[in-house]
Amino acid sequence: MSGGGLVQAATVLAATTRIRVGVGLLPAAARNVAFAAMEIASLAQLHPNRIDIAVGHGMPSWMRSVGAWPKSPLTLLTEYITLLKSLLIGKLVHHDGRYVRIDGMRLHESAAPAAAPAVLAGVRGPKSLALSGHVADGTLLAEPVTPAYVREALRQIAPTRPHCLVAYNIAAVDDDASAALAAVRPALEVVGEMDWRPHIAPLPFHDDLVTLRSRCDGPQEFAHALPDEWVRQLAVAGTPQQARSRLADLFDAGVTSAVLTPVGTDYLVSLDSLAAVL
Repeated sequence: MSGGGLVQAATVLAATTRIRVGVGLLPAAARNVAFAAMEIASLAQLHPNRIDIAVGHGMPSWMRSVGAWPKSPLTLLTEYITLLKSLLIGKLVHHDGRYVRIDGMRLHESAAPAAAPAVLAGVRGPKSLALSGHVADGTLLAEPVTPAYVREALRQIAPTRPHCLVAYNIAAVDDDASAALAAVRPALEVVGEMDWRPHIAPLPFHDDLVTLRSRCDGPQEFAHALPDEWVRQLAVAGTPQQARSRLADLFDAGVTSAVLTPVGTDYLVSLDSLAAVL
């Protein structure tokens, strides 16, 4: 298990003055929507216009391990995002749904933020992406994000109103491009697993990647065997110019905001190298 998103966000917000901080993501089944709204509203009041929230299904294996995987994840997420947005703008909420029940509740006027934070859906499957386009303010795409995946996701989201698209990507920048590619390989061990199929399916080498994973003895061997050209497409990795070019491709495809995830044992050193992209 990793650290709690809201606690970490609060710490970063308190230690900074200008940067936006995103929480990605809160599993809908793990947190009561009314209490989540109170915590989020507090952060939005203390740090106006500096926080975004992503809500998702959570990793199925994790959620099942704590007995919190619903029979209909889509229904739960639809109810949750809809009600969370209503609560954050100060609406009086009455809802008797399949998973979420609220009997006449609203944030106290002293607790409601002047500007409600955006609520994104952190999802990957086609039905969940369509849900995001219908109820959320934006979509968070987990890594790896390629231009082909962005275009396919937007087709499935089919937004009919303003909708932001946040893309996570493993990243490493080095004047030696081969060193950057080597640095991101361990973080790509998971892309051959079934949960990551939506990310890989739009790519021309999808079938070859699946075959490679089936022949490898475990994720480490798989990541080591990935061709350099595949690694270049599955991460933002290379020289500063190559990284900037990769980011430009993502923005051209429709990404609104790109999040670069550092790699290695010293994240602060990695962050310094990523600054070269700017």
